[in-house]
Amino acid sequence: MPAIPVFCCWTNPAAGLNQTEKQKLGELLKRLKGHGLTVFLIEHDIGLVEQVSDTITVLNFGKKIAEGEPAYVLRHPDVMAAYLGRPHMPKC
Repeated sequence: MPAIPVFCCWTNPAAGLNQTEKQKLGELLKRLKGHGLTVFLIEHDIGLVEQVSDTITVLNFGKKIAEGEPAYVLRHPDVMAAYLGRPHMPKC
């Protein structure tokens, strides 16, 4: 009897895809989650990660710098500094 998968790992699946293909990939990942599959995604396309993730863990040089819901993690100062650039701070 074949085993039913409960976990899958995707490494940079959006690399080389255009926006339409990325949208379809996001829909596929959401459908897999909807069927109870745990999706482990290693991806540099932040928009895709934010679209499909319930929880994000960010590593920098092998060290965990943030973990939690996308809205929290993507605004975390350490994540901004390491990957997204520091937010513009107005001069007083």
